[in-house]
Amino acid sequence: MIPLAAKAFLTLFVVMDPVGLGPVFIALAGDRSPDEQKTMARRAVKVAGGVLLAFALLGPALLGYLGISLDAFRIAGGLLLFKIAVDMVFAQRERETEEEKAEASLRHDISVFPLAIPLLAGPGAITSVMILTAEARSVSGGLLIVLAAVALVLLLAYAALAASRRLARLLGQTGVNVVTRVLGVLLSALAVQYVADGVLGFMAGPLGLS
Repeated sequence: MIPLAAKAFLTLFVVMDPVGLGPVFIALAGDRSPDEQKTMARRAVKVAGGVLLAFALLGPALLGYLGISLDAFRIAGGLLLFKIAVDMVFAQRERETEEEKAEASLRHDISVFPLAIPLLAGPGAITSVMILTAEARSVSGGLLIVLAAVALVLLLAYAALAASRRLARLLGQTGVNVVTRVLGVLLSALAVQYVADGVLGFMAGPLGLS
C-alpha cells in the first residue's frame, strides 16, 4: 500500500509539475485581477480533477470503445499547446467589438484550456493515472490510494497558482514580459515533443495499458 502511494504521488507530481505551473500561470493570466486569477486557478484544478477521475474510472473502456489511442491525445494536445505558445511569444491579442468585450471573460478564460487541459490533465497525467489505476487493482484499496495522490498533487498545484501573484509583483511587468516569451519558446518545444512522442507511438504500433 505504501509503495503504491509513494509511486502514485511521485509520478503524478513529476508529470503535472505543480512547481513549474506558477510562472506559466503568470505568463498566461498575469494581466487579470487577483480575484479572477483565483477563480481561474480553482476552476482549473476542479476541471483537471474531474478529467483525471473520469479517465481513472472510465478511460480504458472509453478509448477502446471509440478506437482512440493515447498517442492521439499526445498529438492533439501538442498541436493545441503549440498555438498557445505562439501567442505567448508574439504577444498576440484579439481585436474586440463592444459586444465581444462583454464575453471577454469567457473567451479569454485560460482555466480550462490550456491550464486544466493539457498543462494539468495532459496526455502524460492521463496516461499515468490510467496505468496507476491498472496497477492498483492488485492492492487493497488501491484505487482510493491513486485518487488520493491525484487530489494531493492538485492541491499543491492550486497552492502554486495562488502564490504566483507574489512572484508577479516581484518580477514586475518587464520581468513578466520576459517570462512570457521565454516560456512561450519552452512551451512550443514541449508541444513539439508531445507531437513527436505521439507520432513515434503510432509508428511503433498500439501499446496496451494492462
